[in-house]
Amino acid sequence: MTKAIPRIGSRRNGRIGSRKNGRRIPKGVIHVQASFNNTIVTVTDVRGRVVSWASAGTSGFKGTRRGTPYAAQAAAVNAIRTVVDQGMQRAEVMIKGPGLGRDAALRAIRRSGILLSLVRDVTPMPHNGCRPPKKRRV
Repeated sequence: MTKAIPRIGSRRNGRIGSRKNGRRIPKGVIHVQASFNNTIVTVTDVRGRVVSWASAGTSGFKGTRRGTPYAAQAAAVNAIRTVVDQGMQRAEVMIKGPGLGRDAALRAIRRSGILLSLVRDVTPMPHNGCRPPKKRRV
C-alpha cells in the first residue's frame, strides 16, 4: 500500500494561508477559568467560537508558579493582545473558579483598553450531590 502524494497547488481559489487576520471582531466574550493550579483565559466571539486563548502554562510559567496572580495577569495579556489587533472594542467577562488569578486577570483585562459591558461570576455552586447508594447488609 503506497501513500497518495498530495498535489501541490491544487487549491481552486487563490487563497493560501489562514484567514484569521481578515476577521474583524467588534464584540466578544472573555472566559477566565481560575483554578488553584492554573489560569486559562479564552476569548470567543459572540457566537462562542474561540478566537484566542492563553494559560499561565503557555505563558512560560511552570509548576506551582502557574497558580499565582502574576501568571494569571500574563495569561490575560497574552490572550487579549491578539484580539485587540483584530479590532475587539467591547467584551463581556465570565469568571469561573476559586483560584488566586481571578482578580489579577480581571485587572489585566480592564487595563487592556477593552470596554467591559458585563462581568459575571459563573462558578458552579456545589450542592449535596446525588443520592448515595444503599448501605450494604453483611
